[in-house]
Amino acid sequence: MADGNRNDRPDGEEGDGEVWANFSGTFRKVQTVLDRNRSLIQQVNDNHQSRIPDNMAKNVPLIQEINHNISTVSSLYSDLSSNFASSYRHRNGKDADGRHGGTKA
Repeated sequence: MADGNRNDRPDGEEGDGEVWANFSGTFRKVQTVLDRNRSLIQQVNDNHQSRIPDNMAKNVPLIQEINHNISTVSSLYSDLSSNFASSYRHRNGKDADGRHGGTKA
């Protein structure tokens, strides 16, 4: 009787470890980028509050990096979604069109 422990998997689920490792790796990357954005936003706020023209000018590349990082996070989540859908279809024996068996009529 399975108690929910990850080691108590039915046959055919040995690929789950690879899927979860991929998800974990992606989430770590996302968290790293989000932590960087948190730091950048704090720098932008500090520069803005100082009202010093040179500091305000420094915000341009900081904001550009924040925007780039947002695109990166969006891309990572998009890839994660695609990988999850693909893993789900593969696990359930369906091809990319959602048909069982992977053959076209």
